[in-house]
Amino acid sequence: MMQKRIAQWAVMAVAVPLAAAGARQLSHTLEARRGPSGVSRLLSRGTDVLRPQKARRRRFW
Repeated sequence: MMQKRIAQWAVMAVAVPLAAAGARQLSHTLEARRGPSGVSRLLSRGTDVLRPQKARRRRFW
């Protein structure tokens, strides 16, 4: 059971940010080659949902 939790943590901590970065890079590449399209906008929005670049951090002081 503990191994399953560690595996889930590893996926969330490593695989998801890497996938988001890859999708963002793919979106930028598509827009550079072909201009803005529905696919590139969809990829960009999906990466914003997964890993927002400029997420506001809460500060308590």
